[in-house]
Order: sequence, then structure tokens, then C-alpha cells
Amino acid sequence: MNSDEIRITFPDGRSETVSRGTSVQDVLSKVKPSRDGWIAAKLNGRMVDLAGKIEEDAALEGIEKGSEEATVVLRHSAAHIMAQAVKAIFPEARIGIGPAIENGFYYDFEVERPFTEEDLEKIESKMRDIISQKLAFKRTEVSREEAIRFFAQSGEKYKVELLEEFTDPNVSYYQQGDFVDLCRGPHIPHTGHLKAFKLLSVAGAYWRGDEHKPMLQRIYGTAFFDVEGLKKYLHFLAEAQKRDHRRLGKELDLFSFTDEVGAGMVIYHPKGALVRHILENFEKREHLRRGYQIVIGPTLLKTELWKRSGHFDNYRENMYFTEIDEQSYGIKPMNCLSHMMIFKSKIRSYRELPIRYFELGTVHRHEKSGVLHGLLRVRQFTQDDAHILCMPEQLNQEIKNIIDFVTEVMGIFGFEYEMEISTRPEKSIGADEDWERATSALMKALEEKGLPFQINEGDGAFYGPKIDVKLKDALDRRWQCATIQCDFTLPERFDLTYIGPDGAKHRPVMVHRVILGAMERFLGVLIEHFAGAFPVWLAPVQAMIVTVTDSQLDFANQVCRELQERGVRAEVDMRSEKLGYKIRDAQMQKIPYMLVIGDKEVAAGAIAPRKRDGMQLELMQPREFADLIEKECLETSRGRIGLGI
Repeated sequence: MNSDEIRITFPDGRSETVSRGTSVQDVLSKVKPSRDGWIAAKLNGRMVDLAGKIEEDAALEGIEKGSEEATVVLRHSAAHIMAQAVKAIFPEARIGIGPAIENGFYYDFEVERPFTEEDLEKIESKMRDIISQKLAFKRTEVSREEAIRFFAQSGEKYKVELLEEFTDPNVSYYQQGDFVDLCRGPHIPHTGHLKAFKLLSVAGAYWRGDEHKPMLQRIYGTAFFDVEGLKKYLHFLAEAQKRDHRRLGKELDLFSFTDEVGAGMVIYHPKGALVRHILENFEKREHLRRGYQIVIGPTLLKTELWKRSGHFDNYRENMYFTEIDEQSYGIKPMNCLSHMMIFKSKIRSYRELPIRYFELGTVHRHEKSGVLHGLLRVRQFTQDDAHILCMPEQLNQEIKNIIDFVTEVMGIFGFEYEMEISTRPEKSIGADEDWERATSALMKALEEKGLPFQINEGDGAFYGPKIDVKLKDALDRRWQCATIQCDFTLPERFDLTYIGPDGAKHRPVMVHRVILGAMERFLGVLIEHFAGAFPVWLAPVQAMIVTVTDSQLDFANQVCRELQERGVRAEVDMRSEKLGYKIRDAQMQKIPYMLVIGDKEVAAGAIAPRKRDGMQLELMQPREFADLIEKECLETSRGRIGLGI
């Protein structure tokens, strides 16, 4: 092989000799054609453009259209095309950053006024014009100083700020047409590869996520390689909008938020409070069945205690503090400290272990206002929190018991799920040996249960690794709810001990865990999963009694009392409205059953049940209907919940 030739190795182990300086595109097209077409490539593991030249021996892997990596490249390029369109329509706009994100892309702009829906339509139109020109994405490498001069002359102060923090002496920018943007790349070969896109929304966003910096306008969009993919995603968004728990929470009169109370603070209305009450009673019964002891800890604990636990050094930005009688207190963000105090309140024998403490504990965490999101991200919430203190040799079985608990409960609600192990974060406490023991214990339990899992590096709690359970809802979205955390560190810090068979003191292991997680978050997920149509065992109103005329109200009230005495959650619609209107309203409220009463039903002393899907049942006695509800409750809750709460 002469000096003008280089060797290219492909993922299948094949290798070919090509001329030095050959483009990535030419190598892939001539040597390894793609059925769907290449969009970018990996050169020695690094993502590159197809136009890039290969100057030395290298491993080369093509990235095909439709692959996950190609979609990221497409969406990043779509962000650049959008920014070019914005600059063409609003020349005074200053550009921030524009990355690809999950399911789409965004770009931040400083403009004189907020963008409107009409602006988005104009921007989309201009993007289509840019796409039709098939403008090439051209990469140029320059010195950092040269790039600073260029963007300063262009008035792009945000790019200058980024460049001034760079440490590399050289940087790259991309140009398509007259638009230039600082970027590492890679990009699609030309703008014409963007076939299907949609600008979705506009939101305010602080520059670099810092509330002390300027508020920019962020335009969100999405892009696909084909129109069918875009249509499918837009349908998904429409369905998600229909299921949005914030909208349904208002329509179904479940909960509310108000600035008068404070951001991130939930106000439960009667129906929402009842659903939560049903969930909490379910939780208490399930925990008692499994040998847990119910405990309650205080909301305020002395700051010195939080310092000893490590929360003050590692978590205080998420905590609230106050002072009483010149003594500093922390409002609890977690329940573990009180549970350790209970364990430590007397000498413990190995014969008592494992001890399982359970608390529906209300905690407070300081979340930034920008991340608050309905019930899914709040500042005050209640966890179905438990802490298990056990001997090291009991740890494996306790973790597997929790996994079984999660499996059984998620089955009741109809959730599939995935497992993920989150490992030691940079900000953490404890010895490396303890972290390794804890991580190994979690892995071993999952392996013995035959459950696959992913590793999420560096996302564990500051005191220990954890198993995160990701629920999959009716739209196949993932939600983090249940978690299992293994902790050798806090028992050490709080000097927790038990007397072993040898009469000596030994250190227990502590497992922190939640099953549903935050009740608020889980309720939000449930609302979206069921689209507000709760199963009958969980529905706040199981039956709405509707009359044809006011003359049947006395009998309707009598039926309501009979059903309520049996434990059925029934109400009477007392309004002087037409029957059809009342039935439609009950359906809109997603009530499982409507009980229609007219003169015929009064004469027969019976009711005519109608399901929320419109299915009409035969005439039956109130007691028969109560039996029907009880049977359905037991079936949909897998035998856990009958009538009564």
C-alpha cells in the first residue's frame, strides 16, 4: 500500500483500500452501499458529516436514514434550518442554542416580542423554502479567536459568551446559504433531506437555564424522515393532550392549583381527595399484609440531624429551613431520619430483623418554578415511603420481596415496566466498598428474579445506588415512580446497631423504597393512563342516578341511600335537565355507571344501569346492582378491593 492510500475497516470486519482524502460519502457509496441512504457516519467512533475527508487509516460505520442516530442528526439540522428561517423573517433576532431533544428539537432566540402562532406559520413557510433550495451544510474549522470576532461582528452575543468559555483553540461552524452557526455537527448533507417537520409550540426559557439571565423565546419542533412518522407522532401528541392530567383534573373536579396558595402546592377537591383516600387505604392494607409497621414522623427536624445525615451538604438546595427559639430546623424532604430514630429508640436483637417501617409521609422539596408540572412535579407531596432495616444476610431476600411487591401492585393498575440501576453520583457520601456492595446486591436480586435492567451511570441517591422502576402507560410513555435504594452509609452515620447471635453489636443495612412513589405523581400518571376513566374500584363516583322527571326524585334518593349503605359510591343528579343531557354529562365525568329511573323503574322498584360506554343493562334491583359493583371491584383490583373504602 503506497503513501497515498489508506485502509478503511467496516463494522463487519471487512476492510478496503482507498485514496487518502476520499470523502466519507464516496467511500460508503462505492464500497458499502445503503438500501435507505446514508445520512452521516462514525469515523473511529466519532460522528462525522458525509462530506468529511478521510486522511488516515480508520474504522468507518455508516449511519442510515431512519436509524435513531440519523434521526438525531436530522432534528439537529432542522433546528439550524428553523434558526435560518427566523433570522430571515426577524433579522434583529439573536440566536442561542438549538439541540436535538427526545422526540424533536428546539432553538432559543432573543427577540423584541414573543412569537405568536402566526409567526410559527411564517417560519414554517420559510423553512419549506429553504428546504426546496437543497442548501448544503458546509463545515469550517477556525480558531476560537477568529470565531469570536466573527460572531461579535454579527451581533451574536450569546455565541460569543459560549466561545469565551471554550478551552479548545479551534472550533467549527456550519453554514447553509447565508446562515452561519457555531456547531460541532454533524449535519445532513443538504436541507432537502428534511421531508417532514412541524413547529409545535413556543415557551419562555432562561438563557442557559439560569433564572438570573435573560428570558429567551424557545420554539419547539419535531422532524421525521417521512410524512407517516410525523403523522403518527402528531396523533400521539393529540392523544396525550386529551389525556393531560391538568386538563382532566379541572374537568373532573379533582384538584387545582392557584397562585394565591403558591406554586407547586396541590389543593385536592372532594373527588380527588377521595381517589387519594382510596389509594392510601389500599396502600396501608397491602403493607400490613407484608409485615410492615405503620409509623409517623415529624415534618420539622433539627438542622443538626440533617447535617449528620449528609442532606445539608448534599441536598440543601432542595430543602426549606426555618428557625424556632433560635434553633434551626429543616422541613423534611425525606422520611428516613425519623425511621432511623425509631429503630434507635431501644436495643434491637437480630431476632427482630428485618424491621419494616412504613409511612405515608408528606415531604417538601424546593423545585424551581420552571420545572413544576401539574401533579407530576410539585413542592409538597406524600410518599408511600418505607425503610427496611435488616441483617446483611437478609438483604437479598428483602430486595426480592420488594420487587415482588412492585410487580403485584403494578399488575393491579395495568402497568408494564422496565428496570434501571442508577449508580454512584459525583456528589455522594460513603465508602467505595459500601457502594460496591450495595450496587452488587441490587444487581444480584434482579438477576435472580430474571428481570433485565439498564445501567444509569451516576444517577443514584447521594447515600446509595437504586433500582428505578419505569412504568409504561397506555401511550407507551415512561414514568419514574417506584424505587429501591440500598444504603450501607446512613446506618453507619447514625450508629444503628443490633445484637447478633454472638452477643456483639452489628451494623444493619437499610433499604429505602417506595412502591407508588409520590402519591401526587402517581395520581397524575393514573389520570393520563386511564384518560380519567378510572376502574370502578378507584372511581370517586361509581354510579350517578338520573331521573326522567322530578317526580322520580324520592325513589332516586331512596335508591341512593340503599347503595351507599352497601358501600357503593353513588350520587343523585338533582338538576331539572333533560335525561339525555344528564346522561351525557355523567359520561363526560367518566362515571362508570348511570342508573336511569323513570315511572317504569319506580313501579318496579328497580333501576336501569347504563355503562359509560353506552351499553344498556337489564332492569335490576338496587341490591343486585350493588352485588354487580362489588364483583367488578374485586375483578379489576385482582381481589384487593370490594365495596367500601
